[in-house]
Amino acid sequence: MHEAAKEKRTNTIVHPRYGCAIGAVYSVAAIPGAVPLANCGPGCASKQFNFLSKGNGFQGAAGAGGGAMPSVNVGENEIVFGGAKKLDELIQSSLRIMQGELFVVLTGCSGELVGDDVGSVVRKYRQAGKPVIYANVAGFKGNNLVGHEVVLREIIDQFVGQFVGNSKVKKQKNLINLFFEIPYFNTNWRGDFIEMKRILEGAGLRVNVLFGSESGGVEEWKNIPKAQFNLVVSPWVGLAAAAHLEKKYRQPYLHVPVIPVGEEATSAFIREVVAFAGINPQKSEAFIEDEARRYYYFLEHFSEFFSEYWFGLPSKFAVASDSATNIALTKFLADQIGAIPVKQIVTDNPPEKYREAISRLYQNLSDGVSAYVEFIEDGYLIEKEIGNADFSASIPLIFGSSWEMDVAEKLKGLLVRVGAPDTEEVVLNRSYIGYKGALTLLETIYTTVVGRKQ
Repeated sequence: MHEAAKEKRTNTIVHPRYGCAIGAVYSVAAIPGAVPLANCGPGCASKQFNFLSKGNGFQGAAGAGGGAMPSVNVGENEIVFGGAKKLDELIQSSLRIMQGELFVVLTGCSGELVGDDVGSVVRKYRQAGKPVIYANVAGFKGNNLVGHEVVLREIIDQFVGQFVGNSKVKKQKNLINLFFEIPYFNTNWRGDFIEMKRILEGAGLRVNVLFGSESGGVEEWKNIPKAQFNLVVSPWVGLAAAAHLEKKYRQPYLHVPVIPVGEEATSAFIREVVAFAGINPQKSEAFIEDEARRYYYFLEHFSEFFSEYWFGLPSKFAVASDSATNIALTKFLADQIGAIPVKQIVTDNPPEKYREAISRLYQNLSDGVSAYVEFIEDGYLIEKEIGNADFSASIPLIFGSSWEMDVAEKLKGLLVRVGAPDTEEVVLNRSYIGYKGALTLLETIYTTVVGRKQ
């Protein structure tokens, strides 16, 4: 049994790597034209902003995010007498003042514990034709990944369903809905969505991106039922939404559990998606050929550095991050760089039903290379596990968050930040995935290495 499993379990988590379910206000804020209405205490939404945005690459906020987010600011009066009246007033004011095509009331712990009937408050606006829906995302229900899943389903059922119902919808060939990373939570989500859309469109597909700069916003959500199929690129987040859409609109879905990083993985990913779509591969193969040519042009130049300095470069690595980032990085580093995985820790607390499948992803990472994955949320235990990992004589290379700064320093190792919280970097549209992102990842890793040697 691993040391982390022997530790006495408590209800306290040190150094968490996720927010609570109300953090889904930022899933809504990431939809162009959508306005989140925080039905919670005054500190709840602001703490989510401090962790998911400010403390995670200083991502900032636009539209109705950050300080511009309307909030009930639940206080003692609402706890004692109920908050329905104040929520009603907030909805009225927001519809009058905020520019939005979709308003989502997100109820946190206080509203759910008190038992406010948020549905009845929202219902009269929906009956009046106003684009107002609600989602119950109390923190005691889980983390912000769970909250994100709840929001996906509620928008699909209450908003999208309002326009198309449950009737049969004519599907558009080559149009897909992309379920991918979680806005703000995944530090590089903005750049990753750009690269993912570029790859899929290069392969000949049209993509409903749903979040971020590449999204058509609320109008794009209305087109969800028209897609030929749904694409889930994640170990588990988005699967519930895809399964729900399969039942609701008879849309099949393709699940690709590992985000592609590098030429081999990305080219294989494109071929898998194109085959599932049943389209002519001529365009996708031309795109792959062009991207591969460019990728290996830069990799050939990088190989000179790598071959000359290999004796001083780290050969073993550890990853402590959410499941999507963890397996993507681990596979790329083991299969394409030849690095040896020594400690892989998943920190996002995926539901038990997905854990066996996630663990299997770490088998056969490359020829003769497999890894054991641990599911740990507590920062104290994570630090202890990394601290006891066998890096041998190699310089420890650690992929994690700002919480790993101390253990990296103790081990005299190198830290590459790949997830929340990230308080030492400003992230705009950086990506570590696909063709372009993999080259950026190599730059980041080996700049960190060379910087240390200096």
